[in-house]
Amino acid sequence: MSDLEHVGSWLEAHVPDLLEKYGVPSAAWAVLHDGEVVDGASGVLHLGTGVTATTDAIYQIGSITKLWTSSLVMQLVDEGLVDLEEPVRTYLPDFVIADEEAAARITVRQLLNHTGGFEGDIFTDTGVGDDCIEKYVATLADVPQLFPPGEQFSYNNAGYCLLGRLVEVVRGTTYDEALREHLVKPLGLTHTAVSVYEAIMHRVAMGHVDAEGGDLQPAPFWSMARSNTPAGTLLSMRARDLVEFARMHLSDGRSADGTQVLAPGTSGRMQARQVDLPELGLMGTSWGLGFERFDTPDGEIVGHDGNTIGQGAFLRMVPATGTAVALLTNGGDVFGLYHEVVGHVLRELAGMALPELPHPPADPAPVDASRYLGTYSTELYDLTVSQDDDGRVWIEQVPKGLLVEMGGQHERTELVGYRDDMLIPLEADRGMFMPHAFVGDDGEGHALYLHLGRAVRRAGA
Repeated sequence: MSDLEHVGSWLEAHVPDLLEKYGVPSAAWAVLHDGEVVDGASGVLHLGTGVTATTDAIYQIGSITKLWTSSLVMQLVDEGLVDLEEPVRTYLPDFVIADEEAAARITVRQLLNHTGGFEGDIFTDTGVGDDCIEKYVATLADVPQLFPPGEQFSYNNAGYCLLGRLVEVVRGTTYDEALREHLVKPLGLTHTAVSVYEAIMHRVAMGHVDAEGGDLQPAPFWSMARSNTPAGTLLSMRARDLVEFARMHLSDGRSADGTQVLAPGTSGRMQARQVDLPELGLMGTSWGLGFERFDTPDGEIVGHDGNTIGQGAFLRMVPATGTAVALLTNGGDVFGLYHEVVGHVLRELAGMALPELPHPPADPAPVDASRYLGTYSTELYDLTVSQDDDGRVWIEQVPKGLLVEMGGQHERTELVGYRDDMLIPLEADRGMFMPHAFVGDDGEGHALYLHLGRAVRRAGA
């Protein structure tokens, strides 16, 4: 039995118990190694209907879609139709945000590596028509600039919607059609849906969210707005199709049948280190042109995660060994499941250890939080850090706008010391502890940003 077959047998035997351990309704997986693929599925796609998971079921891949968007953009670069160093306005002259100087300077490369610097969690629904992304871009005029373009990393969904619009304009078609013609078809994918109208033709996973009392229930809706598709709100596929996409990136741009989907060398440039991140533990250590990177003592792991309404997706690739693993889930403690399942696969096939998930210290030391106190604000929420008379540090999240409509709740969480200029929640949120990094200076001795993968700027600074 080959190493891959051993791993496939382990997954079939252990994933059902791991689903129960982490409260995940279902999971589908696929593993690529030595050019061969094994896949499997376990659990229930929809707790309301009891439909079981199978290997041909499709799940939303969420923000892993950004790798597909970046691949579409890099195809345009390969063809000489787009220059990474050109301002986005070269291709989208009507692009406007609140900071006119920044809007004129932001480059295609900066959008790809999340250093554009403007607020990025903008999820405006502009309808389901073929012009929805064009309409979405027109809504960004009042979006604030958080820092000068290129200064630092701040995960930016809106930036990827801009890239999707760039693809539409340069290709002269819709984003959905560009996906079909330039990636789905050349890769020979048969269980990939780029719209809800295609998804309904397949066996489809439903997302699940927490109900009162802690139980899971089917999410109130299946997907978010079509206008945000390039950032990750609609694209769905089976796990095997996702690793076929990974195979192309591990094979210098070639699909399984030898089709050159990206020019030689392009995938390597996309995976190469572009910008470093704070040590958040859940979002890699650096970023490439679309790719999340984990720079570990054992070597380099690349990939991306995706989260939508009650669905979580993970893609990890080890370029040195040609190994890829996709894990698709639909609710519960998906990070705990990911770490056990993907961690086992990479240890066995690539000799790689996943970085440990962040966790609060067993005996937290007292914290002087004076530098961190205050309110940090986005379009979706306000985050207020305070310290009580006993020295305990708290963060309150007050949802705003679309987050209220989506059911966001007022939350109050205790934070404790983690690392230099970093705090971490004392209690897990859906199985994960997200470190809170405080960076920059507002000129008065306070942190300018609370960094959660997104740089959330101090209100009024």
